[in-house]
Amino acid sequence: MTASETPVESLSFEAARDELVKVVAELEQGAPTLEQSLALWERGEALATRCEDWLLGAKRRLDAARPAASEDES
Repeated sequence: MTASETPVESLSFEAARDELVKVVAELEQGAPTLEQSLALWERGEALATRCEDWLLGAKRRLDAARPAASEDES
């Protein structure tokens, strides 16, 4: 299974980010066909969403930890 065949939902933040960088580079170089460009674009959108989901999850975890840390200091 190649990177572009791996389900986006199973990727770690780092794997999704790294693949997104490659997709953007391929798009910048220009795919040979419109269909390939569209497939790259769709994969890139899914990867960007996956990265955003990871970051939002990390923010929620940090936000949840802050009140607990403040209560421990009191």
